[in-house]
Amino acid sequence: MIRFQSVLRPLVLVLALVPAACAVFAQESKPAPESKEAPPKFGASALGGMKWRGIGPATASGRIADLAVVPGRESTWYVAVASGGVWRTRNAGTTFEPIFDDQTSYSIGCVTVDPHDPLTIWVGTGENNSQRSVGYGDGLYVSRDGGDTWAFAGLKESEHIAKVLVHPKDRNTLFVAAQGPLWKAGGDRGLFVSRDGGATWTKAFETDEHTGVTDVVMEPGNPDVMYAATYQRARRVWTLMNGGPGSSLKKSIDGGRTWATCTSGLPGGHL
Repeated sequence: MIRFQSVLRPLVLVLALVPAACAVFAQESKPAPESKEAPPKFGASALGGMKWRGIGPATASGRIADLAVVPGRESTWYVAVASGGVWRTRNAGTTFEPIFDDQTSYSIGCVTVDPHDPLTIWVGTGENNSQRSVGYGDGLYVSRDGGDTWAFAGLKESEHIAKVLVHPKDRNTLFVAAQGPLWKAGGDRGLFVSRDGGATWTKAFETDEHTGVTDVVMEPGNPDVMYAATYQRARRVWTLMNGGPGSSLKKSIDGGRTWATCTSGLPGGHL
């Protein structure tokens, strides 16, 4: 009898608690009554804490055309922006400052540091691109104080400059690959050479009115051997006439004084 009572009492207690637990569960599981208030309208009050902010360039303006690092001073770079001038960093890219805003062109094609003098910087204006949104430049510029001040250096009608090369053994000898105007014929287009530090310029070879030079390189260790790529083009609103008989690869073995057209190993037809 004693054993039966010791088992029965806990069982009676559990059975007594079941109805209360069920009531609590039923109460908690009831859905909350729907609010009769209308949701707040999406208007000025909802947007009051938001402000417009710049998040960086994009599409037509977000293109880096060229970058030059100062030899021996790897923390100093010059960045040519296709639609945003020239920028300088002196702390390896942690911060940048614009250094070309006071000049008359915002579109930049290339930037080159003189290997003989890290304070001499050459900038070719006008992005070397053939798209409709491309900006054009107004020639060649040079800085003699690391980008603090600039001087115009010629080729005003080039509009699109692709490359500036300084001879590794003679700082007074320079080559400029100028693609020339995109929307019209003529202008300063072709490969230009200066042998007096940029004071005067002459064409290295003749091209037609629609053909410029889109790149020029020197053979490493032997700057007398050079290659230049000519590019014939003409942009219209409805199309791009891209390539033609003027496009070619040229070679010089006497430091750019004479040039010959390369044909061996290249495909036939218009390039």
